[in-house]
Amino acid sequence: MKSRERVLKTLNHENPDRVPIDFGGTANTSIVKEAYDGLRKYLRLSDSKEEYLDIMMRAVKVDFDVQNYFETDFRGIFPQRSLPVEWIDEKNYIDQWGIKWEKRDNVFYFEQKNYPLSGDITIKDITSYEWPDPDKIQINEKLREKSLDLRNKTDKALILSLPAPFIHTTQYLRGFEDWYLDCAGNHKLITNLFDAVLEINIEIAQKILFYAAKYADIIKIADDLGMQNSLQVSPEFFRNFIKPRLKRYTDLIREYAPDTIIHMHSCGSIEVILEDLIEIGVGVINPVQVSAKNMEPENLKSKFADKLSFWGAIDTQSVLNNHNKDKLKREVEKTINILGKNGGYILSAVHNIQPDVPPENIVTMFEHAKKYSEKHYLNA
Repeated sequence: MKSRERVLKTLNHENPDRVPIDFGGTANTSIVKEAYDGLRKYLRLSDSKEEYLDIMMRAVKVDFDVQNYFETDFRGIFPQRSLPVEWIDEKNYIDQWGIKWEKRDNVFYFEQKNYPLSGDITIKDITSYEWPDPDKIQINEKLREKSLDLRNKTDKALILSLPAPFIHTTQYLRGFEDWYLDCAGNHKLITNLFDAVLEINIEIAQKILFYAAKYADIIKIADDLGMQNSLQVSPEFFRNFIKPRLKRYTDLIREYAPDTIIHMHSCGSIEVILEDLIEIGVGVINPVQVSAKNMEPENLKSKFADKLSFWGAIDTQSVLNNHNKDKLKREVEKTINILGKNGGYILSAVHNIQPDVPPENIVTMFEHAKKYSEKHYLNA
């Protein structure tokens, strides 16, 4: 099968010829720079130009030569989703929301230095905040040309990434402690903040969808809802205040792409709200954090096999970073056997591959997945 056919068959809950694999199709299925440099060296590839899909996470854009090496099945359409950041120096920048980030020595990521709307604020402080102007974001005909070019020149499934709706951004603006306290006891304030961010991102998303939606096979959104053992908020708060706003986002996608699959990235333990996500149109979840509570593959497949596809699930917390290749191979096989039964599974790591993952394990994961799944589906 060609990659696009393989992916769409899988997401239609039919058995493909082998499991589809993703490496770098999104900013959450990529790799941190140090790990990427090590991988390229291991594969005896030349150094690549440093290009980030996400500056804060330092998740790089995986080059086509690496994607071709592993025969991955996806290519990402990455619009310019935000205003250019303001670099203070090579280790400090201010993003489009006015948040300062710093990379300290011996730390792999940029860490937040300020919370612009923290403390004792009012709704007036929210409305008068210096919000980014969507009209200044350069989303134009070039995005259409790039998307069409990918569509015509590759047989890969195309993933169009949209801005994160509002959860993470409001946490960064408000500060996590104040954000959680607002969710518990100041609903009017927090929902005003939700809406201020959501309106901007909807306007940006609308421009992206106008130029690129018809070329995409999958449209991706991301906003983390889970922690290791539970949701970040109660299911009731999610259903009353978050779900209706996420539905505005998925409804917008449906206006431009009625039949395109919606992929949602959300880390942690989110099993309790998967039915809610299905109700608002989500067809795929990622990263399938199998180490989190109630996110075991057997549980997810038994409850949602015909409603939802799963994308990720190769554990980065204790398996992919382990030097035991046999354990990694068993994990790959087990995951394909469970989540890949009758299709519905895309193989990738649980979130971006971290610097503690040996490059040989990355090779083992993808190569064994292809080899094993070919036999698995042939005998299915």
